[in-house]
Amino acid sequence: MLRTILITLLGPMLWGTTYAVFTETLPVSHPLLTGALRALPAGLILLALNPRIPPLEALKRHAVIGLINIGLFFGLLFVAASRMPGGLAATLGAIQPLVVVLISAWLIGRAPHPVQILAGIAGFIGVGLLVLSPEADPDPIGVAAAIGGALAMATGTILIDRWGRMGSALETTTWQLIFGGGVLLPVALMLEGLPPAPGLTEMLGYGWLMLLGTAFAYFVWTRGIGRIGPSAIYLALASPVVATAIGAIALGEWFSPLQWAGMALVIGSTAVGVSIGRRR
Repeated sequence: MLRTILITLLGPMLWGTTYAVFTETLPVSHPLLTGALRALPAGLILLALNPRIPPLEALKRHAVIGLINIGLFFGLLFVAASRMPGGLAATLGAIQPLVVVLISAWLIGRAPHPVQILAGIAGFIGVGLLVLSPEADPDPIGVAAAIGGALAMATGTILIDRWGRMGSALETTTWQLIFGGGVLLPVALMLEGLPPAPGLTEMLGYGWLMLLGTAFAYFVWTRGIGRIGPSAIYLALASPVVATAIGAIALGEWFSPLQWAGMALVIGSTAVGVSIGRRR
């Protein structure tokens, strides 16, 4: 099980690079298009590796997961990243474990354990200590997008656990990326238009997000949910930790004592949340 957890953890760690890659290499004025170009090509690449069309019933469920977990989440994620500091967006996204715990009770009949609720609260506080600065000036649209994205991903995580076993992890990842990116692309083109012609820097940024940050990261994430269960959402707290570390290394802003305390809370709540979920 430890090996499964470590492999699954690679997904959120790669997601932690998303904010820096987006703001430093890609057109921030086109957040929806960035989300679509992150998802759809990644799904098509995975389809080329496993060229199989699932049964119609499975396709319907993959479409629902794709619309929520990819189309809606990616769109809101990049809107939030384009309007707010990455640390604040990551902090708001840390409510995902709490959402999973609370809505699992009525969506799949899995009552939350009190320790899981406490672990989610501790993780949220830990991320706050890591990345929330007193100088932050939240943008209302960005805040709404970050919270909406967290709700979308949490819901998608539960649905993957409930429906993902209709196919392999690779199949589930492939089709949710295709459906989510396919729906987001025309919306992005209609609202944002085409971005400037990409140069080498932009191509490298898109390549990183598509191949490692999406195709690989979402495959190991989907595989992990199928083996660990919805409690794998606690591993997503590694994403803002990595994002903060990248900022510290790139900008020379090393961790303060409060940030080290936040790191300890995030790691501790992740370990407790996953272990409680597995025992249950």
